[in-house]
Amino acid sequence: MHVPLRQRLIALCITLLLPAGAAHADFTAQGADARMLAKQAYLYGFPVVEFYKTLYSEALDEQNPNFKAPLNQIGNTARLHTPRDNSLSTPNLDTAPSFAWMDLRAEPLVLTLPPIEDSRYYSVQLIDLYTHNFAYLGTRTTGNQGGVFLIAGPYWQGEVPSSVDQVIRSESNLVYALYRTQLLGETDLLRVRQIQQGYTLRPLSNYLGNSVIPNVPAVDWPEPSVDTSDSPSLFRFLNFMLGFAAQHPSEAQLMSDFSRIGVGRGLTFNESRLSASQLKSLQTGIANAKAEFAALQMADDNAGLPSGSYYGNREQLQNDYLRRYAGARLGLFSDSPQELSYRGYLRDSQGQPLNAGPRTYTLRFAPGQLPPTHAFWSLTLYDARTRGLVENPLGRYQISSRQLDRLQMDADGGLTLYLQNQSPGVAKESNWLPTPNGAFYGLLRLYLPQDPVIDGTWQAPALLAEEKRLTP
Repeated sequence: MHVPLRQRLIALCITLLLPAGAAHADFTAQGADARMLAKQAYLYGFPVVEFYKTLYSEALDEQNPNFKAPLNQIGNTARLHTPRDNSLSTPNLDTAPSFAWMDLRAEPLVLTLPPIEDSRYYSVQLIDLYTHNFAYLGTRTTGNQGGVFLIAGPYWQGEVPSSVDQVIRSESNLVYALYRTQLLGETDLLRVRQIQQGYTLRPLSNYLGNSVIPNVPAVDWPEPSVDTSDSPSLFRFLNFMLGFAAQHPSEAQLMSDFSRIGVGRGLTFNESRLSASQLKSLQTGIANAKAEFAALQMADDNAGLPSGSYYGNREQLQNDYLRRYAGARLGLFSDSPQELSYRGYLRDSQGQPLNAGPRTYTLRFAPGQLPPTHAFWSLTLYDARTRGLVENPLGRYQISSRQLDRLQMDADGGLTLYLQNQSPGVAKESNWLPTPNGAFYGLLRLYLPQDPVIDGTWQAPALLAEEKRLTP
């Protein structure tokens, strides 16, 4: 049955106005059925609640050290990381980030990108509350000429200004925008900051110069706790978040099933009112979900499947909630594989953990086998103890494709990199990536990877280890 737009909008507003617990669904599932539904709902809801926890810390709680900017504003960061940044885990030296949390309930937002030089990479990753990467802007998709983009929620129906280049529709009224601007070193910081100042985000009414600004009810944002994502309280936050999204047609039956344990849009969920057996069913279901994830992770590792299969839009993920959960658990808000691919170096070719105390390492790209990308690639090393950059006399923390003209190529056209704690010798020092005198790991990042990377045809070479020679 077709529901008129006006009726749907009224229903949405009523949902947002009602306090938590305004509608009630009985917990009717029992036994194995309840445990199975709890497992499914946990896998489904974990990414949604992790999305909210990040939203709360970055855009709502101004006292939080992770706070970036208020809703519908952009927070920019442009700085060069060093080993002294010990609060950062596995810092990215390639791009300067910008952040924007969007509330689209009242009206769309107009996102503007400035034109930049063709040789520089930039992107905007748009993420809905399900953690789908539902759209990208920038080098790969819209080019480097800039543009004006209207980001609209699921219910908006209005006239699109002629100056808008593209309308992008989100399934949810809450959207996370992650900007990445390529950073070419310390001398490039001023230019990156100029580019970031050209990023704008404006409500449609402001963009049009209207004096009448649409209003929506204020939201009482609940504060998540440390254990929210790993306890039955997750379902309470999931119900709250579902009020900010349209129900996808493919999930109608799933939502009907979840209602039997009190999970769904506008439904009450209060874990403190559950019976001991009901609470036990939910806890067992959560434990079963985590066990299923562990089995998936082991199977994917054994099959050599890249973690990029955990990220993408709804069509790419095909409602595989286990994989979406895995993505949120292993790397929340990671890029889709078409935009950025990763290869982690945690072990050598013999399966041994990397340790540059007793060993030295080489990484050799055979002739014609450098990482195939449309943008660039980089290899960055990190101290396994601090998960930060490695202090070294060269101040060199990564080697990238931008440095190829300064690297020494092998006689056959290949490229060998030396990963060790002390210099491999003056003749090889251009290709030296210093390690700590102990455990470390590396991350190979490939920006705009070519098809052989995405389909697995191209494989990153393994690290070869050699025992250090003892000085007589």
